[in-house]
Amino acid sequence: MIHNVDAIYDQGVFRPVAPLTLPNGTPVHLRVETQSQVDTAEGKTDEGEIPTLLERLKGVVGTVDDLPEDSSSNLDHYLYGTPKR
Repeated sequence: MIHNVDAIYDQGVFRPVAPLTLPNGTPVHLRVETQSQVDTAEGKTDEGEIPTLLERLKGVVGTVDDLPEDSSSNLDHYLYGTPKR
């Protein structure tokens, strides 16, 4: 189960901003990002500019090699089985 938890780091301890519904002693994995890193990842930059869709998806563009050549024009065929155009 994944929870996104906002917390404050205080004297060596992460303190959640809101209460959690986890039993005491539950092992968890923490991934620490400062709030400015989270804002940038969500598309908020320090300059107030919103990145383009291509800029936000640049990590996945061109990663699939085995798509049919007509996948963009026949997307409904490949997703839903409708006749090809």
